[in-house]
Amino acid sequence: MPALIAPIIVLFGLVRDVYRLFSKQQYRALLAWVALLLFLGTVFYNYVEGWGWLDSLYFSVVTLATVGYGDLSPATELGKAFAIIYILLGLGLIATFASMLAKERLEIAENRFSDGDNEPAAQNQ
Repeated sequence: MPALIAPIIVLFGLVRDVYRLFSKQQYRALLAWVALLLFLGTVFYNYVEGWGWLDSLYFSVVTLATVGYGDLSPATELGKAFAIIYILLGLGLIATFASMLAKERLEIAENRFSDGDNEPAAQNQ
């Protein structure tokens, strides 16, 4: 049971930091673009490849997350061409979002560290 505590604490910290991100317009806009891209990929693969909605969403998420299990792959030429564009656009958006999240978490950590350094100096004065 104690082995589960550390991952839970890390998860809560990540959720807290992501929540802070959404107070900023640029992060909400970026998330909206990611959601739109997932939606478009899901609709496209549902209609062009004939996959179910869940399979289409699953493929879209797995593709943008660069997991690529290989259990589903486009069979049509249109689906393959779309996948190329979808991956290039999606990777850029996902990488930007991850970069912004990492930068925000670094700034939060730096602020906590610098606040900790300033407290003893303020108490001595």
